[in-house]
This record gives sequence, structure tokens and C-alpha cells, in this order.
Amino acid sequence: MRNPLRYRVWYTARQKVVTTVVAGALLFTSGWYSIGRLTEPEDRSCATGVERPQGSDECIGISSDGYDFGRSKLTEVAAAIARENATLKPGRYATVALLLPLTSTDEAMQTKMRRELQGAFAAQYRANHLSNEQVPKIRIVLANTGKNNLLWKPAVDRLKTMTGAPDHLRAVSGVATSSTPVRAALKELTAAHIAVVGTTITADDIANGPGGDPFPGLARVSPTNRDEARALAHFGQVKADKALLVQDTRTGDHYTDTLRAAFTSLVKGTQYEPELFTSREDPNDEGTTANTFQQITHIICDTDAETVFFAGRHTQLRQFINALGARGCQSRPFTILTGDEGSYLGNDKKLDRDALRRKVTVRYASLAHPDAWTAAKDKGGAATGGSAADYRSFLELLATVAKKPVGPIGPARHQDLTDGQIIIAHDAMSLAVHAVRQATPEDKRLPQPADVGEQWPRVKGPLRVSGAGGWICLDNHGNPYNKAVPVVELAPEDARQRFVAIAWPEGTPPDPRCLPPSSAP
Repeated sequence: MRNPLRYRVWYTARQKVVTTVVAGALLFTSGWYSIGRLTEPEDRSCATGVERPQGSDECIGISSDGYDFGRSKLTEVAAAIARENATLKPGRYATVALLLPLTSTDEAMQTKMRRELQGAFAAQYRANHLSNEQVPKIRIVLANTGKNNLLWKPAVDRLKTMTGAPDHLRAVSGVATSSTPVRAALKELTAAHIAVVGTTITADDIANGPGGDPFPGLARVSPTNRDEARALAHFGQVKADKALLVQDTRTGDHYTDTLRAAFTSLVKGTQYEPELFTSREDPNDEGTTANTFQQITHIICDTDAETVFFAGRHTQLRQFINALGARGCQSRPFTILTGDEGSYLGNDKKLDRDALRRKVTVRYASLAHPDAWTAAKDKGGAATGGSAADYRSFLELLATVAKKPVGPIGPARHQDLTDGQIIIAHDAMSLAVHAVRQATPEDKRLPQPADVGEQWPRVKGPLRVSGAGGWICLDNHGNPYNKAVPVVELAPEDARQRFVAIAWPEGTPPDPRCLPPSSAP
């Protein structure tokens, strides 16, 4: 049978030449396209200003236009920030970056990230709409440092280029975990004369002090671990001979390292050596520490201890509580005292609520609590160091930004405030705004970047910041002096984070003038 195609493309000499040329061209084009596809750089962009670094699937970078970094918990509040940013006129705003591990995979940390953004946005809205048209206006950008802050370098490198137009970066806030990567990020930012306001960093060695200022331009709104421990000791009147320390031996975690040191000084005189455990490098990893805690509880039952100081992160704290709840000596009561990582437990679904009903009392030094300033003095409230009026003003602000047309921003009810994260993020942003505006000359629209961090020694007395979580009065090194420390207890009925009382690092409330004494560090 004849092949009709042969007579069309390969019958005459001319057809053979044409067919050969066409086939060759097609082959060349196909090969060129394939090589081009293999050699052209891979598109690793996620959004404007955000991309996946080589070797990582996380989206790292800086965003101001509502990108949620692939985390649905951030979608609403990121969009609200973007809408507010879009109302600002070029050249008439200062930018404040929120430096945070926005792509964390830990459930508790994802909730924390949302609350950090919610609190900061509330302060941004107040600054732009409820401050008698003070200038400059405030723009927020989100700077992602990746899971456990391990990809901080690309974000920080980009921030250091943003002090000029059009961004006019003047401060960085967020900065919420006391870790080695965060410490390194702060060193680079402050060395570049960029002011930084830490929200929930409490490590004593991520701070300035009388021994030197390794982070020039750093301020914090949270007490150090040492101050938290002192406040707990003053509140609980702990007997050292009836106390015992359970501590993480993993080093390099600045929160755990400094909390361990603070608690060690509180149990001086105890008859028991510390009980040790070692967490994984990623503190959110469950590891095998639950097995260790089961053994430790057997030992604790053979002591006369009544109070257990716990120096470790929240995952291991939860494991320890669960193990102590299942101890053999059920008739004996124990009180666990720990740092602000206890604030994660209220939403921890793996916490054994029944343990709290088996004579295990868990109390921790919180950074803020919604009931701290509304409680009467005889119920743990205080007459100075903060006020109910300041907190009510914050609640009214939150109600405004949580609904349309400003919001929505995600859940922001009373129960969402009990871990203190939204409150403290709001106060940190408020402090950043205060410094930016105090540093702005009368005849200028913007301050010089380095001038913002120079404002911290003057945040006191009449220039204090009246935060929702209490007064922010800074010493000459940018640390809060005698900051109110709410003592919070996990309620035995439902693990609700219940306010107990306000405690003070110095033992008593601050002078109403809010002036650190000359002896203050």
C-alpha cells in the first residue's frame, strides 16, 4: 500500500531538502529550549520582597502588602496592616519592621505570631488615627526570620538597606524569642544604628547593662529572667530548704540559660541538687524528655520539697506537669514556679488538665494579663505602676481594629489576651512610636535613624509610656525598671490562665514618679 505522506515530504529531491531543513530547525529549536529551561535560574519568589533561599522551602524576606507567608493564622491581620499602609503618603511615614519567625511550624508559635501582629497593628492604628495628627505616620512591614529564626540573615541584610527612601526604616520591633539567632540579628541591627524594641525577649544576656552596651539602641518592654525570678520570690516567699530546681542542661538557649541562673540563686540553701534533663536542639521537639521526667518525679516524691522551680521551655514544662500529675505521692501538694514560657500552656492541647486537679499548682511570671489592672487591690491589683484606665483605653482600641472596616484581625477576645502576647506587642510598638516621634526635630518630617535609639534613657518620669500592661520606665540601658510582673496560675478546672497578683522585682511597687534610682543597673 502506498504511503501518501512519503509522496508529500520525501519523494523529490527538493522535498527531501526542505524536509531535512525543517526537521533540523525543529530539532535545534527543541534542544535550545530544553537547554534554556535547564540553565535558566529557578523562580524562587513567593511575593514582592519575599523569596525562598537556596536550600529552603520557607519564604523569607520583607513584606508590606498583606502577604501572610503561607500561614492562614496571619491572613486577616496581615491584610489589615496592608490596608493601613496603603493609606500613607510617600515621604510622610516612618517604617517599623516586625522581625519574627513567621513561618514557624509549631502550633503555639503560630498563635504567638498572630498575636504579635495583632498587638503591633493596634498600636499602629492608634498612632496614625488617634494621636492628634502627630507625625510621622507609622508603616509596618513584616520581616520573616524563618523557623526557629535560623534564616535571620537575609531578612536583616535587607532591613539594613531600608533606612533611606522609600522605606525610611526607623525601628525594628517583634524580636520575641531569647535565642542565639535572635542575639546575632540584634548585634547586626544595632551595629547598623537601627533602634530595636524587644517584645518578649527576657534573657539577661540579650540586654545592655552597667557592664556595657553590646546592643546600642536596644530597648525592651519585658523584665529580664532575673527580674521575673525576683518578683516570683517576693510574691511566693519561697523557703529555699523546701525548694528544688529542675533544669535543662542544653546550653545556647539564652532564655533557659539565664532562667536557670536566676532560679539557682533563689534556691541557694536547698538540700537537694538540681534534677537535670536535656531537651533537643529544637525546643519544640518532644524528644524523649517525657521519659526523664517520669524518673524525676519518683525522686521528687522522696524529698521534702514543696516548691519546684522549672528552668526550661514550654514543651518540656508541659511534659513535666503531666508527669508530676501522675506521680506516686498523690497526697503531697507541689507548686511549680517558672518563667513566662508558662503562658503557652493555656492553649496547649497536650497538657493533662487532670494533673492540675491532683494537687499540682502551676504559677508563672507572665509578661501581661488582661485582669492585672482591673483587679481590686485586695485581689492582687496595684495602685501604681500601671492603671485600669490605660488598659480600658487599649480594650476600646482593640474593639475598633478587630472589626470592619479596620479589621478583621483574627480572634482578640478576653481569652485571647490571657497569655499577654497581644498586650505586650502593643506596648512594644507604642514604645517604638514614642521614640520615633520624640526623635523627630520640629522642622523635619523624619528623625535620623541613630537618633531613635538615643531616646531610651529619657523614657521615664513624665515621658514614660503608659502601656496596657503597665508603665514602661526605662533605665539608661533601655531596660524596664521594676516593671509589673503578673503572677498567673493555671486554673485546675480548665487550665485557664487566671490572674493571681502583681509582683515586683524590687519587692514593692514603683514610685509614682517612675524615676529609676541611681542604684538601678
